[in-house]
Amino acid sequence: MGRGLKYLFIVQGEGRGHLTQAMALEKLLTENGHQVVGMLVGKSQARHLPDFFVKGVSAPIRQFDSVNFQPSAENRTVNMLKSILYNIEKFPKYLKSIIFLKDAIRMSGADVVVNFYELLTGIAYFNFKIDIPNISIGHQYLFLHKDFDLGASGLMGTEGLMIFTKVTSIGANKRLALSFRKMEDDDGKRIKVVPPILREAVLDMAPHAGKYIHGYMLNAGFAEDVMKWHEKHPEVELRFFWDKWDEPAVKKIDDTLSFHLLDDKEFLKQMSGCMAYASTAGFESVCEAMYLGKPILMVPSHIEQKCNAYDAARGGAGIAADFFDLSALLEFTEHFKADEAFPEWARSARSRILEELVSL
Repeated sequence: MGRGLKYLFIVQGEGRGHLTQAMALEKLLTENGHQVVGMLVGKSQARHLPDFFVKGVSAPIRQFDSVNFQPSAENRTVNMLKSILYNIEKFPKYLKSIIFLKDAIRMSGADVVVNFYELLTGIAYFNFKIDIPNISIGHQYLFLHKDFDLGASGLMGTEGLMIFTKVTSIGANKRLALSFRKMEDDDGKRIKVVPPILREAVLDMAPHAGKYIHGYMLNAGFAEDVMKWHEKHPEVELRFFWDKWDEPAVKKIDDTLSFHLLDDKEFLKQMSGCMAYASTAGFESVCEAMYLGKPILMVPSHIEQKCNAYDAARGGAGIAADFFDLSALLEFTEHFKADEAFPEWARSARSRILEELVSL
């Protein structure tokens, strides 16, 4: 194989998925004789870098201020006007971050930069002459694929998402599009379609069907939906995870409802034993639920998650809703059949993605 390559990871810090993908890829590369020399992670006041990531990676972590979306007053969906105004105000900080990324990339000694959907990486490559090859990776690049059709979904407002996605991958030698299913590559847009990156902890799990609903909400405002449903259905046990860091590790409401701070090992343990899963349609956790054969309720909080939900639902993995309609999830669970092809597709990720990462 020759000498091992050195990689620098740049990770969008919003949500859980990009972080777990970076963890899995670091392990894959180091096991195959390569080295990850650093993790540059975008940060904001609204997000806290989880302990599972800090403790779960070996490469040194450095953070920088990055663009992020602002929640609505109810802390459910993204407020686009508020987000635009907020990020305009923060733009001087982002200029410093772009220069920081340029310098960090050039001084890293890396042979390859792997960008996990961080917008400022694309802007840095656009503004400065950076000779180090760049691979962009994320489910969102599938939305740019010539054969990915959102027309039948009725979704509006995808133009902004497409522009954002293109900007993240400016300067990329290739875009690795994580997909729920096999598709042909789109060479004209430098898109390679690959399976989702699930960690060994997920691949090694032996799932079983318990009697509780497991859940994850990116925006804690959705807790109100869960509380209201619980009042009418106290007999159904609910175990939900959130990133409300001013709360205790476990906030037990009563015998059948509890809210948990995001802890990755505990999250996966609860996922493996649940009867169904409800979430805000983040790609990574939807893939984990699909691999473990769990029926899914997806409650998107922004346009990207709406695209995720549409893509997963059309394959029969779950249903989408505007709120945490757990009654609909229980009804769907009664006639749900797991996708038998997905686990094999997911298990092929290691060899497929490793080939793409080292082929530059």
